[in-house]
Amino acid sequence: MKIISTNISKIKTVVHNGKEVKTGIFKTPTNEPVVIEKLNIIGDEQADLVNHGGADKAVYAFSHNHYEYWQKALENENLSSGIFGENFTISDLDEATIHIGDHIRFGTALLEVSQPRVPCFKLGIALNNKNSLKLFTQHYCTGVYFRVLEQGIAKTGDAVTIEKKATHNISVKTLFQAFFDKQYPGYESVLLAALELPELALEWQTKIKKKLCIKGQ
Repeated sequence: MKIISTNISKIKTVVHNGKEVKTGIFKTPTNEPVVIEKLNIIGDEQADLVNHGGADKAVYAFSHNHYEYWQKALENENLSSGIFGENFTISDLDEATIHIGDHIRFGTALLEVSQPRVPCFKLGIALNNKNSLKLFTQHYCTGVYFRVLEQGIAKTGDAVTIEKKATHNISVKTLFQAFFDKQYPGYESVLLAALELPELALEWQTKIKKKLCIKGQ
């Protein structure tokens, strides 16, 4: 794996359905190295700090390999790196083989896989397509959120390497599909197994407990 593009943004205000919306989703490529800190990337801004950024969503990566699918699905050949709101566009990042708790090195920073992404309405704004959220959820290739274990610096062209694999079989894609697809074989057992993972973000632990009607959520 390799960083194909490094993407950051300042907060912008756009008009959506007649209302002003502040968002940091409009990320654009930078050729400069970026500093990855515990809660975010220096120079990258999030407007909604309740649902974006923070320890379990400090870094978001999306696979460059998915772009061809989306160009066809959205009938748009001009999708630029960062359009999905990702900090890093990565070659060969495969949610089916990346597991919750994997340790992955981005440049000099060491990150830990914390959760899949659940898109909000701002993705539809960025892609200028009202059907994009539904398509994104049904495709099950969500990109990956990371927490930061070791702060560091990363830039376009840097290698992305897995330094430690989790010992379970709950991949990012498996977890997301089990949560959203009730036809997924054994989805309840997958979700229960995910609850046992200390590396799984608290947000997802809460979502799973609520879905399975487990008390104490």
